[in-house]
Amino acid sequence: MDVVKVGVIGSGFVANIHLESFKMVPHAEVVAIASPTEEHVRAVAEKHGVPRWFTDYHDLLTLEEIDMVTLALPNYLHAQACIDAAQAGKHVVCEKPVCLTLEDADRMIEACRQAGVKLMYAEELCFAPKYVRAKTLVEEGALGKVHRVKQSEEHFGPDMPWFWDVDLSGGGVLMDMGCHSIEFCRWIYDKQPIKSVYAELDTHVHGDKTRGEDHSVTILKFADGGIGICENSWAKHGGVDDVAEINGSLGVTRADLLRGSSLVTYSEAGYGYAAEKVATTKGWTFTMFEETWNYGFPQEMAHFARCVAEDLEPLETGEDGKKVLEVIYAAYQSARRGAVVELPFTPPEGVAKPIDLWRP
Repeated sequence: MDVVKVGVIGSGFVANIHLESFKMVPHAEVVAIASPTEEHVRAVAEKHGVPRWFTDYHDLLTLEEIDMVTLALPNYLHAQACIDAAQAGKHVVCEKPVCLTLEDADRMIEACRQAGVKLMYAEELCFAPKYVRAKTLVEEGALGKVHRVKQSEEHFGPDMPWFWDVDLSGGGVLMDMGCHSIEFCRWIYDKQPIKSVYAELDTHVHGDKTRGEDHSVTILKFADGGIGICENSWAKHGGVDDVAEINGSLGVTRADLLRGSSLVTYSEAGYGYAAEKVATTKGWTFTMFEETWNYGFPQEMAHFARCVAEDLEPLETGEDGKKVLEVIYAAYQSARRGAVVELPFTPPEGVAKPIDLWRP
């Protein structure tokens, strides 16, 4: 196929990023979008020049021209939407985290396998230009044998209000951003097995909004002895920080994803793409320029579209999403026990979402 035809399911913050990203992908075209609220989905479709919109994603899935869909939905909706898309014969790009339970991850993977479609896991950090360069340094041997990887993403809260509700999101900042850090560490270590997980979680400033944690530190022990340190926060003022450090026997590299491409700004009014972001952009902040590109979203979507067009194995798959989710479950268990949890880890029966292992 010359051009991959795409449907976007969802119309919130991440869906808008997907729509902006596909404008930079010449071999992909968004032809439809679906979201429950008619006024909102129509406005988003008009803003991005999408020719068709629906309030029920099942109607979008009936369009024969669509080759691939992206799921930009609240976490608890990922599994069923993925299964429905697979059964409709559509390749699937699923936003992080892959879903809420390991059982649902298996159902998603199996549905896509049976339908003969690809399940691709949207971890954009593996496509962010600065981080790709850091990975190349590792592969070239410039840093020697890597023994420590740290990745952190921190700001003062999520972009959409549903994240605060753990029944919809499955957890707090570990579910929202810890999944990025975990997969970044796996990627740098060439996805070798993780032996154990230790985590410290707490709710420092947002206890009035959520039962979820607003700060997390997770330590991963890899098969060859290397460690991964994942620090994530919804409790940090001053805008977004996204930083990685890689230490090896012959060198070290540090990548600040945002600071080298931002404006130092002071604003009493605040700014942002969504109303929810304005409050967090008052005062001094680092204002991003070409944020979508620097985060790797267009590169990610270009890769996934090429995988569909040329029948290639994607860099990030549903199986990768399940591995990340297993680590998250183990981290919540570790935080409750105050002890290291060995992998592989199987949650006890009846656990509906990861945070239930920490705060039932």
